Amino acid sequence: MINSGQDADVVVVGAGVSGLMTAVRLHEAGRRVIVLEARDRVGGRLLTETHDGVRLEIGGQWVSPDQTAVLALLDELDLPTFPRHRAGESVYIGRDGVRRTFTGEAFPVSATTAAEVDRLTAELDMLAAAMDPLAPWDHPDAAALDRISFAAWLESRTGDAEARDNVGLYIGPAMLTKPAHTFSALTAVLMAASAGAFSHLVDADFILDRRVEGGLQQVPLHLAARLPDGVIRLGVPVTEITWDANGATVKADKVYKSGKVVVAVPPTLVDRIRFAPALPPVHRQMRQHQSFGMVIKLHVSYDRPFWRDHGLSGTAFSPYRVVHEAYDNCNEDLAGDTRGTLVGFVSDVQADRLLTLTPEARRAEVLDALAGYYGAEARHPVAYYESPWAADEWTGGAFGTSFGIGALTRYNSLLREDVGPIAFISSDIAGLGFLHVDGAVRMGESAAARLLGRAS
Repeated sequence: MINSGQDADVVVVGAGVSGLMTAVRLHEAGRRVIVLEARDRVGGRLLTETHDGVRLEIGGQWVSPDQTAVLALLDELDLPTFPRHRAGESVYIGRDGVRRTFTGEAFPVSATTAAEVDRLTAELDMLAAAMDPLAPWDHPDAAALDRISFAAWLESRTGDAEARDNVGLYIGPAMLTKPAHTFSALTAVLMAASAGAFSHLVDADFILDRRVEGGLQQVPLHLAARLPDGVIRLGVPVTEITWDANGATVKADKVYKSGKVVVAVPPTLVDRIRFAPALPPVHRQMRQHQSFGMVIKLHVSYDRPFWRDHGLSGTAFSPYRVVHEAYDNCNEDLAGDTRGTLVGFVSDVQADRLLTLTPEARRAEVLDALAGYYGAEARHPVAYYESPWAADEWTGGAFGTSFGIGALTRYNSLLREDVGPIAFISSDIAGLGFLHVDGAVRMGESAAARLLGRAS
């Protein structure tokens, strides 16, 4: 239990899902917890807001069947879900620039390209099946896979450029939001293994299965509601942690003393805190080999979901267009709000380029891209919004951080190693649920269990 000179048993830095999950489980076990959050809200990279009268999922939003930890939490919190709209034809624009519609999983490419995509998918599934996502560095081919970029690996496997571009899309722009030449093949296999298989990532009906009614930020909001008043302190960035074998002091709006500290922020933000004594050199170097991707998440609303009138599902994608993927993102109650919303994504070097444009020029290019998928009506939305994660002080990118080439095998188990009384957690270093809310839930549960085990 708490020592007389301490403010809490545990101070948690960060009120995202991983930090709140830790705090709730410790509180339920009778431990005294304080949560310090730099933002003026809880939720981290989950945020649901209303813009121009439309409720939007600014951050993460989808839940898939493999994400059993977050699904169990949704049941525990009594948060209902609803399926993503998927009835109708999908749109694909190929290397030849031609727009084609299709139904089912097989998208309209040549028989040769389709066979190569299937072969690459099977090979990645095989590699993922041999990986424990908690220890990707133990994969039988880890050393070789971590020393080659995913783009180079794909080039070594097929001469079909369109097959490479599509397989690369699912992990590069779509998941890590980085070009495929900037991360290793081992990181790509980890992304696949964390979702159960690469074939899950290429199946939009699986990986983008359901949404939470009212928005996914309901999860951190409900978790926060389980903590007593005063436990969560908002708008208080942590600037310094002083520690030794007996505990720590955490400097924010004031100094808090505790036996343990859980730093529940992305790895790229850890260096914004001064540690005394300094963290071990290898730990500090390790986090310099993790970086956020770059993505512009687009929310484009119309007076109605017009694409449905034309028999389209809203699902559209192309490795060759500035908006590389887009989906029907209408909220659960179309009877109460008849407007239709599309969500789309611009990633990596395309996002770099668009962010150099004026907002007006950027919007025009995005709407032109959507018109290429859905027709001229897409140029006339009633509301348009871009999620601002790249400019967010306490994030600095999206969706999450991933590893440079060689980093997974170089630093391996240090990724989740405590330093003295300090634990470091986030979905960025999860195994299962890597970069997803599911991973944040798992990291929070695991941290609380370890702390309770030490305290018992």
